[in-house]
Amino acid sequence: MTPPPARTGDTDLRASDADRERAVERLRRHAGAGRLDAEELEDRLERALAARTRGELKALLADLPRSREGRGRGAAHCGREHVRVYATTMALLVAIWALTGAGYFWPVWPMLGWGVFVLPDLRAARRRPALERAPLL
Repeated sequence: MTPPPARTGDTDLRASDADRERAVERLRRHAGAGRLDAEELEDRLERALAARTRGELKALLADLPRSREGRGRGAAHCGREHVRVYATTMALLVAIWALTGAGYFWPVWPMLGWGVFVLPDLRAARRRPALERAPLL
């Protein structure tokens, strides 16, 4: 029995069910955006589900723009940006409070009111869905 040929890269690796599911989902999103018509979508879906290697899946997606989900300005970036704006604004309010006599600590109310929305946003940014963490084809 001869050994399998040496792998030249990721394209020769066998595709998993998860790889095929990600490719199918991306194809459906591209069809929803109008990049693929119904016939082409059906053809590519059949080929994606029958693909044996990751290279075959990549070939089906090669002429389509790459998705930006889970990258750059994704959920994590938006959560960090929201917290940054919140902290900057709260620091400004505390400075105004201190400069105007430091009596009743009124900045607590905007801190609590806005904070209710910042904390869940930050948690969501830290807990990205497994699909976003998975490598894109």
